[in-house]
Amino acid sequence: MKMDSDLLHSPAVGLTEEEEADMNDWKLPLTFMKKRHLEKIEGSKALAQSWRMKDRMKTVSVALVLCLNVGVDPPDVVKTSPCARLECWIDPLSMSPQKALETIGANLQKQYENWQPRARYKQSLDPTVDEVKKLCTSLRRNAKEERVLFHYNGHGVPRPTVNGEIWVFNKNYTQYIPLSIYDLQTWMGSPSIFVYDCSNAGIIVKSFKQFALQREQELEVAAINPSHPLAQMPLPPSMKNCIQLAACEANELLPMNPDLPADLFTSCLTTPIKIALRWFCMQKSAKLVPGVTLDLIEKIPGRLNDRRTPLGELNWIFTAITDTIAWNVLPRDLFQKLFRQDLLVASLFRNFLLAERIMRSYNCTPVSSPRLPPTYMHAMWQAWDLAVDICLSQLPTIIEEGTAFRHSPFFAEQLTAFQVWLTMGVENRNPPEQLPIVLQVLLSQVHRLRALDLLGRFLDLGPWAVSLALSVGIFPYVLKLLQSSARELRPLLVFIWAKILAVDSSCQADLVKDNGHKYFLSVLADSYMPAEHRTMAVFILAVIVNNYNTGQEACLQGNLIANCLEQLSDPHPLLRQWVAICLGRIWQNFEPARWCGVRDSAHEKLYTLLSDPIPEVRCAAVFALGTFVGNSAERTDHSTTIDHNVAMMLAQLINDGSPVVRKELVVALSHLVVQYESNFCTVALQFIEEEKNYAVPSPANAAEPGNMTPVRDSPAIPRLRSVNSYTNIRAVTTARNLNKSLQNLNLNEEGGPAAFSPGNLSTSSSASSTLGSPDNDEYILSFETIDKMRRVSSYSSLNSLIGVSFNSVYTQIWRVLLHLAADPFPEVSDLAMKVLNSIAYKATMNARPQRILDSGSLTQSAPASPTSKGTHIHQAGGSPPMPSTSSSSLTNEVPKPPAREQPVTRPPYTPTLGGQAPHSHQFPRTRKMFDKGPEQAAEDGEEPGGHRNYVSLALQTGLCDWSAKYFAQPVMKIPEEHDLESQVRMERQWRFLRNARVRRQSRVITQRGISRLDDQIFINRNPGVPSVVKFHPFNTCIAVADKDSICFWDWEKGERLDYFYNGNPRYTRITAMEYLNGHDCSLLLTATDDGALRVWKNFADQKNPEMVTAWQGLSDMLPTTRGQPSSSTHSLARRVSIYLDRSKQGGAGMVVDWEQETGLLMTSGDVRVIRIWDTDREMKVQDIPTGADSCVTSLSCDSQRSLIVAGLGDGSVRVFDRRMGPSECRVMTYREHGAWVVKAHLQKETDGNIISVSVNGDVRFFEPRTPDSINVLQTVKGLTALDIHPQANLFACGSMNQFIAVYNANGDVISNIKYYDGFMGQRIGAISCLAFHPYWPHLAVGSNDYYMSIYSAEKRLR
Repeated sequence: MKMDSDLLHSPAVGLTEEEEADMNDWKLPLTFMKKRHLEKIEGSKALAQSWRMKDRMKTVSVALVLCLNVGVDPPDVVKTSPCARLECWIDPLSMSPQKALETIGANLQKQYENWQPRARYKQSLDPTVDEVKKLCTSLRRNAKEERVLFHYNGHGVPRPTVNGEIWVFNKNYTQYIPLSIYDLQTWMGSPSIFVYDCSNAGIIVKSFKQFALQREQELEVAAINPSHPLAQMPLPPSMKNCIQLAACEANELLPMNPDLPADLFTSCLTTPIKIALRWFCMQKSAKLVPGVTLDLIEKIPGRLNDRRTPLGELNWIFTAITDTIAWNVLPRDLFQKLFRQDLLVASLFRNFLLAERIMRSYNCTPVSSPRLPPTYMHAMWQAWDLAVDICLSQLPTIIEEGTAFRHSPFFAEQLTAFQVWLTMGVENRNPPEQLPIVLQVLLSQVHRLRALDLLGRFLDLGPWAVSLALSVGIFPYVLKLLQSSARELRPLLVFIWAKILAVDSSCQADLVKDNGHKYFLSVLADSYMPAEHRTMAVFILAVIVNNYNTGQEACLQGNLIANCLEQLSDPHPLLRQWVAICLGRIWQNFEPARWCGVRDSAHEKLYTLLSDPIPEVRCAAVFALGTFVGNSAERTDHSTTIDHNVAMMLAQLINDGSPVVRKELVVALSHLVVQYESNFCTVALQFIEEEKNYAVPSPANAAEPGNMTPVRDSPAIPRLRSVNSYTNIRAVTTARNLNKSLQNLNLNEEGGPAAFSPGNLSTSSSASSTLGSPDNDEYILSFETIDKMRRVSSYSSLNSLIGVSFNSVYTQIWRVLLHLAADPFPEVSDLAMKVLNSIAYKATMNARPQRILDSGSLTQSAPASPTSKGTHIHQAGGSPPMPSTSSSSLTNEVPKPPAREQPVTRPPYTPTLGGQAPHSHQFPRTRKMFDKGPEQAAEDGEEPGGHRNYVSLALQTGLCDWSAKYFAQPVMKIPEEHDLESQVRMERQWRFLRNARVRRQSRVITQRGISRLDDQIFINRNPGVPSVVKFHPFNTCIAVADKDSICFWDWEKGERLDYFYNGNPRYTRITAMEYLNGHDCSLLLTATDDGALRVWKNFADQKNPEMVTAWQGLSDMLPTTRGQPSSSTHSLARRVSIYLDRSKQGGAGMVVDWEQETGLLMTSGDVRVIRIWDTDREMKVQDIPTGADSCVTSLSCDSQRSLIVAGLGDGSVRVFDRRMGPSECRVMTYREHGAWVVKAHLQKETDGNIISVSVNGDVRFFEPRTPDSINVLQTVKGLTALDIHPQANLFACGSMNQFIAVYNANGDVISNIKYYDGFMGQRIGAISCLAFHPYWPHLAVGSNDYYMSIYSAEKRLR
């Protein structure tokens, strides 16, 4: 529409526009926009967790090989004078050579013992080749598969050779003897770690790798060719798992600075703090710390392993810093292998980072294998220098004056840095450097609370953060903390554990092993704990007992069931939900817990949750009751009674508004079916027999005899878009036309001949395609059969389910499942179809043998039509029916077309109703109920047991895993819609401004007054005959429904946006539509005359339409009685209704009215009540009896006054106040109309009137407080459709006599429309539906000739 440009740009309007948009639209609640509607109900894809060490290792043996030969320097290195002398901080020249050697050996062992006190140490001082061999082989023998360390100090022998040899001595110390690294590898085996402290040590690393490679090749040769000489020798060990640390590169000498120890590399690896402090003092910057000398450093008070002392604190900081540098620089898997697998290896590598820093300052580059990226320039070293500086600057006063030691601010500062990262960062960025430090801080009581808080906030960022934290090694720390009794840690630990278990549930075993579950049991039982924390505790317990028997036993002993039952009525919905899930999991396949539940009457306490306002809670309760009856232990009478009770309680949820609940219900009932399989088989056979002998006219056939409308040449229908939930339903154009014609060709009541036979169907593959069963060929019971069974067994008795005698519990549950198999939500009906077919299959398999069809003979049989069982349906020409390959198949419409060959993998035909199950002729009479059948059935194409066993114990919805996702996702983050900067919010703001503009501009037009309304602004041929039209309130889209599909048009551009199938069964039609959330993210609600409601999203845009939810809004829709006040009007009403509705179904169908402000949906139709649904709770909140014997034809409500106005088929207009009880809520009845009310409209203003119109064309105005009409206008006779414009006081009438009249409030005709514009002025068809736009002066009209047109006020007004 071209709007007045001056309106658009006036600044004053801009202000009010903002205000108005803020006022109305922001306050309106949204419906069906919760997570359960927007997401698929399934758990998140489990991330592969690599944090667990598959092979934790220990270094159990250490060989210390020292070749010092004190007093004799090797010939190949000329030493400086003075030179570095100290070995293990001892000057060898200060005592006799032998004593020096022994002291150095003992010292080295002590230094290593600081890092690994439990290992076996063996010294080998100035050894021979044989001594080394003996030492290595004995250590390997004792170590078995564990790691051995080989430390080599070669300061008293020549440098390693390029051939890969190191040097030792002969017995008399007169010669240096070479020792090949290849031999050393053979003796040491793997896994091993080698430390080489000698000049040119890099050569050894290179040779080692070459030899290792050679070994791998030898192993491969021996494996491929067993006759090869290599294969005859003992196999050399593989050296893959070996680690090497070397003091310098292949061409470098060790530093000889006399201020440094000679074994600088060993000092860095084994006494890092001592050497780091000395090195710090030797730097120029140390002059900035006055009074600190090398002597003073020796006197630093404290012990290395006492973190409260200066020395211990420095050691702790050093560990944190080196760990952090490694975590930030190394690839994750290498970090895990070197820093988390083995305590000694981790310590050596942390210290190796220091060695790299110190030795590089003396032009020496330590080498490791596996090689590490360079770390000596990492920024964290500056934090180390600062910590050392702060510590040393206190030394003089501490030692001389005894002042107290001030602890380092290092950890507090690092936590602050971590906090800054958490609060300031963007979504996608590198992980925080400080994570390993947070881990270290958990050891300190001072900072523990803050560290846990920050850790929790980090884990809250999502599963990736949890995986990172676990890979740093957080697990043992937080596990240990569960032994702490500090109350202030409880909320933090519960939060952290909930996050961990939501991502990696395998931790359940660790928790139970360490008695961690007791911690969470006590949190759950603590009534002073806030509900959120108890929710997380019960979630953790629900993970502990999930499919884990040890966990179930431990928690049962810990009184979990009683604890949970106490909290079932907690006001916090998430807690109720998880308490129920936890109960459902603890007694899942665990009989002791079930009996404990029985003693506490758990099932009865869970019943209250079945009517909980929150659908997820109802779901969890159904899940818990389902696993309660699903235990497969032996049954006693007592437990059977309980199962029956539970089943009958569950059956009441059959018409629950939430598909999630109904899906869970099918699964719960399937447990029962598995449990009592034989009983259900009996019921199934009984129903199958009953269905066979009973002809139910489907509602679509209930027409008057002789009224069959000939099928028009329907227009070529374009291909429908496939819809996610129904992808399998429509194949191609022809299939859809066929479906259409099949629907129209249902036999009429007299069973007269119809104009088709199975023969002409060979073109279509989906002629008998049925709803919601993707692989129909494999189903024994087709959708049609089940639907028919459902209608045979009058399921109106479902409402009085309780109080039935127990022997019929199985029958009742079977009916419930039949009902669920016809559920409007495909996932529910699919599940129910699986359960029913599984039982039907077993029942027919086990039925007594009967005549079996010979695969050779083709019997001639007709499609089992609903009415003429067994009589042949002849073609119009009288030719005999085509032979069809199967006997009368189970679908009650048309058998599968013969043209389509069935794949070989399936049995050659579907078992038919006569109990002629495949293979039953081979069964012995006395079979056990469920054995697999004879083995020789292979000729039938597959094993009898190979037919899909639909119901297995694995049938489940993803509800629990989906609910657990809540804990894995960020809880503390602002939701996007509340974030003012987010795109979601911007889009919403844009929509609300657009809404305000539409309201304002249309108001300007209607206030000017509308004198004509016949300017045709849109016309197009709809794919089906329009039965309901609905304008979108704010954008230029209009929805047009035909019998079972919906088409969307853009009326401004004149183009079609979408066309999709609504999924209602054949004999039903769409009778009403509403836009939900029209002001924002629109959804479309469709109502069909079988009482089903479906809600769609993603229509009219580029995506595929998806069903958001669907439910049975009205059960028991009755065959209607039209009101019959007088014979003349009655016949007119009858004529009109027949004209109106080509499926000749007399009733009003289903009528709805939607209140966005309250989220309530009023539904009625061919029933005696007005049912109000609360879409927020997805449950029925009220049934208002209409008190009439005829159907409701129109509903209109006003939330301000809580009034509902209903027009009825008997001509009465009834006003209800929904705040009052069912007996007194009808506050007014007007009986002035003599016939069927076409429309009753309640104006929304505070003193708005009721306007109602009947088939006879009398328009009456009522003031709700007065008993008589205040005004009457007479319009056209034979009224078929009418709408009232809410803003402009216009109403439009459509007549079966092919014209539209538009009236103003005074009853003057302002326009009469009889012809289309263009099209050579073609006459309008009979009007099937019309609707005004809620704001613009547009009128949409659908007529029986497939055309859809829109008329508007004259151009100058617009």
